[in-house]
Amino acid sequence: MAIKEVSIGDIGTRAAAADEEFKGDQMMINMGPSHPATHGVLRLRVEMDGETVTSCDPVVGYLHRGDEKIAENMTYNQFIPYTDRLDYIGPLHNNVTFALAVEKLAGLKVPPRCEAIRLICCELARLQSHLLGCGVYAMDCGALTAFMYTFTEREKLYTLIEQLTGARFTTSYTRIGGVARDIPEGWLGNVLKVMNEIEPAVEEIDRLMSRNKIFYDRTVGVGVISKEDAVAYGLSGPNLRASGVAMDLRRDTPYLGYENYDFDVPIGVSGDCYDRWLVRLEEMRQSIRIIRQAIDKLPDGLWYAEDARKIYSPPKDKILTSMEELIQNFMIVTEGPQMPAGEVYFEAENPKGALGFYIVSKGGGVPYRVKIRAPSFCNLSILPKLVPGHMVPDIPVILGSLDFVLGECDR
Repeated sequence: MAIKEVSIGDIGTRAAAADEEFKGDQMMINMGPSHPATHGVLRLRVEMDGETVTSCDPVVGYLHRGDEKIAENMTYNQFIPYTDRLDYIGPLHNNVTFALAVEKLAGLKVPPRCEAIRLICCELARLQSHLLGCGVYAMDCGALTAFMYTFTEREKLYTLIEQLTGARFTTSYTRIGGVARDIPEGWLGNVLKVMNEIEPAVEEIDRLMSRNKIFYDRTVGVGVISKEDAVAYGLSGPNLRASGVAMDLRRDTPYLGYENYDFDVPIGVSGDCYDRWLVRLEEMRQSIRIIRQAIDKLPDGLWYAEDARKIYSPPKDKILTSMEELIQNFMIVTEGPQMPAGEVYFEAENPKGALGFYIVSKGGGVPYRVKIRAPSFCNLSILPKLVPGHMVPDIPVILGSLDFVLGECDR
């Protein structure tokens, strides 16, 4: 049998030849649309040179919800449940923002008690959102314990929300001109009790994570967003403030009486992933501070605009005892709250950033056009600039620090 002689050559020489052969080649990978680190159906088209990312192209659109067109085919009150599904981590805040936008169109102002109830709802939603956001962010960095802590505290908020609205997740609590019902007896005491429990829990999470060597090394100097870039890309909320821009709609363009409450607006210094973590922790402390003040001086009186005859459907007890209220309820339920013609834009400080509704009305109970300014959509727009230059394991850390929700990206 003939034996063929094969020379394998020097291993070092072959390795050098291989390096030269593949030098400059890039590889494209898909992260998502179904990936634990993308927090929903987000697809990232990532090009890499070795382990280093050279370009990142976020692709949204896998939910195909069409909320804006849905809004143009139903009455204003009928669209409120759909706002729950935008940022489903803090639905109470979405409900309130949409109601405020429509009330601005109507030139309607709700009573002080209704404003205070809505304010408490908004800050509970902020706590609810930040607790989950921080827990998941820690998990993205490899720390599961903090996620368990935040999830435990968040569960207490769900119990409060269920007592108030009758639902844990999709609340649909507001109505155009008021809220669905007044706060139940003893509920404010329960809120204070939960606040007293969440406050030390936030401190414990801070001690657990903020000085953790692994968490520190993975977040400090990673995903740095300069003040100029944050403004140029339209970032808002904690992501904007972490870059050093002290902009908070609750303070700068007050609504719901925020100007009457004492609270601080935390801002970051370097705009990295670590600063975004610290800003959200501090915002939770400030939300607890606001809720306590709101409960302390909660006004008495009506929780709906009684004079909004063609806008607010009266409480159930009046519908069952008065023919006039029964007719009013019938007209509003069948034809919707009657709005004047015009167009408005209103935005509020959602836990994820500035959530805005642009509404065009031709009169009647159904909007002619609705456009939603979703904070998560704008916050994600910086990814093509932010991710390149980082390693692949940094991508989940950067995504977690931005705290987005895809429900409002693909609306």
